[in-house]
Amino acid sequence: EIVKLFVFTRSYLLGRYLSLTCTVPLKPTSQIRTLYQHPVGQQKSLFKLPTSLNTSHQTRYLSCSPKMPGKRKSNEGENASSTPASQTKKNKTDTEWKDIDFTSEAKDKSGSKWNLKISSWNVDGVRACVKKGGAAFVEHESPDVICLQETKVTEKQIPAELKMDEYPHQYWLAAKKDGYSGVALLSKEKPLSVEYGFDDSEHDDEGRLITAEYPTFYLVTTYVPNAGRKLVTLDKRMDWDPKFRKHLQELDAKKPVIVCGDLNVAHKEIDLKNPKTNTKNAGFTKEERDGFSTLLEAGFTDVYRHFYPEEKDKYTFWTYMMNCRAKNVGWRLDYMLASNRLVDKVADCIHRTDVLGSDHCPITLLLTKPN
Repeated sequence: EIVKLFVFTRSYLLGRYLSLTCTVPLKPTSQIRTLYQHPVGQQKSLFKLPTSLNTSHQTRYLSCSPKMPGKRKSNEGENASSTPASQTKKNKTDTEWKDIDFTSEAKDKSGSKWNLKISSWNVDGVRACVKKGGAAFVEHESPDVICLQETKVTEKQIPAELKMDEYPHQYWLAAKKDGYSGVALLSKEKPLSVEYGFDDSEHDDEGRLITAEYPTFYLVTTYVPNAGRKLVTLDKRMDWDPKFRKHLQELDAKKPVIVCGDLNVAHKEIDLKNPKTNTKNAGFTKEERDGFSTLLEAGFTDVYRHFYPEEKDKYTFWTYMMNCRAKNVGWRLDYMLASNRLVDKVADCIHRTDVLGSDHCPITLLLTKPN
């Protein structure tokens, strides 16, 4: 019987794993062995590894058996635990709600305690997020308004868990393309008016913008276009930026504006873990960063950096790959912006980094209601 073996070696020079394949005979009596790791030349295996492997490397190998191992005995019986083993191990998407303090005594510049809470979260697919317990965030945080991005649902697909009595005023904007983009705004108070998009068919068809008018301010939630891998959609992003800025300036001429959402840019080097290796990647190109700077210069403030200008390693997005969230290798892509004249009303801007369920974390703005 012939079995194909994959031999993995780690090169300390390159700092990565290399692989090769070899074909070896197996005796019927050979048994499954455990995975070992020790220097080449000291293996105690059924197989002789190729001599071409450099002895400065380490090799991990596994000997196999054509015989299938027997099934593990069932836990059923008088002394068996009532909880299945698969449920005793905590899923990595589970949030430890009891460990998060959602209270705050923050005050605005005048010393008044906040009385308005707005939260924003890129849920990376609201149905998937809800299955991971994401709806519980709304219950624990209990914001006056919760804005969601990258919902990826039509109104008929909205999870029942989000149809809450506390949020009777819900506004969902889906992309024409199924399972793509989408934003939502859920509010305890009914807005005076709600508009979808900014009258541009290319961007509006992707479900990226909701504007809600309240008595003393506008609230805009957005999912800004990503420049894409190899910057294939950077032109679309460059078309978006001035149109979005114009929309906000027109609103700001009437009432103060609060902007929340995934703006898909890390503004400064402090806003991502590895700036030097990402200057040509989506979210950290000069064009995108300059566009964000121009937006701020038009009369808006990045509220988190207003309160925490020098805070490092503070991110809102971590790729699922390579355990980046556990290592805190991330990007700050999610923002709360406010009209400059509204900043004195803001008490705090919080990253809820311990809330799981998406590759982004929620962010929350605390402020006193504008007069």
